Amino acid sequence: MTVPKIIVCNLQRKISVNVAELEKFAGNAVQYSLQLHQRQRTDLRKLSEIFIWLISDRRMALLHRKFLGQSGPTDVLTFQHGEIFISVDTARRHARAFGNSLVCELKLYIVHGLLHLHGFDDQTPSEAHKMKAAQERILRCALSC
Repeated sequence: MTVPKIIVCNLQRKISVNVAELEKFAGNAVQYSLQLHQRQRTDLRKLSEIFIWLISDRRMALLHRKFLGQSGPTDVLTFQHGEIFISVDTARRHARAFGNSLVCELKLYIVHGLLHLHGFDDQTPSEAHKMKAAQERILRCALSC
């Protein structure tokens, strides 16, 4: 099984983030993700590398409008060619609201993006339930929060 290389790039400057820790976590999480849907040919299996871009709400809002036609920022956008965009501003707001640390919230978003690359979706309640269960399983295995 070929495991894609993970590259985390922090493009925002407002919030301090430990990129090395997130990159190490993402490398573990991608291995656990690949253990799911073992017989399916997904984008995650085809990619040789995945870029995780940590960005601001401003930049996320621009991407959200351009690619999904929706206004305002969102937490994660995943593109099938191997790019995961994460809004660090949104992650910090959600972490505070849900009583998580910022790093745990960012790790959740990384897993969410990886699962989208691996064929999971969250458009219906049934799909969202399956995706959430997979996220929790991967986070239990790969998280050290």
